[in-house]
Amino acid sequence: MDLFPLWNSLRIAAISTAAVFLLGILAAYYLARLHPAVKGTLDVLLTLPLVLPPTVVGYLLLRLMGPRRVLGAWILSAFGVRLTMQWWSAVFATIVVSFPLMYRTARGAFEAFDETLAQAGQSLGLSNTYIFWRIRMPCCRPGILAGVVLAFARALGEYGATSMIAGYTPGRTATISTTVYQLWRLGDDALALRWVLVNMGISFAVLLAVNLLEQRKGGG
Repeated sequence: MDLFPLWNSLRIAAISTAAVFLLGILAAYYLARLHPAVKGTLDVLLTLPLVLPPTVVGYLLLRLMGPRRVLGAWILSAFGVRLTMQWWSAVFATIVVSFPLMYRTARGAFEAFDETLAQAGQSLGLSNTYIFWRIRMPCCRPGILAGVVLAFARALGEYGATSMIAGYTPGRTATISTTVYQLWRLGDDALALRWVLVNMGISFAVLLAVNLLEQRKGGG
């Protein structure tokens, strides 16, 4: 049993989760400070990938990053790098589809934060950076961690957008999801079932972690 799909899925999910952790927190924090009308519009745009079919997300990424499209053609001519049909091409897809989960979870955590704590820190002369990392983030940690876990799970199980932008090449771009589909298409149900069980096991562990984080948040 070739373990490359597992390794590739885990590294894609890990890289995209690290990216959406930073992007989601920054977006959630700074959007809360904007005018309600602007905030509402941007909130819809940032959440849109959550409700779009993954194949639509993949199509839009291909329209942007394909070798004959504006961004893809420029990167290819300037740096000789093709943005599609590489293992790391799936990172772009998983960032887009998992970002809304991190963003909305972080936004909910920040909205529940008691602003009097930040005001007390300001009255003591603490910098905004110190208040954010040493007061706000620790208070919001359970919600933030839940968002990280959900984003990782979403990235790990992504198929539609990933298959469109990265394709399926054994030993190069194959992930658990694309491998299951290819094995099913070829009639290898036994090996497909093994990968399904692997994915279910990881998903179970992820969901268990989310439940534990929610219990911790409720108990706190």
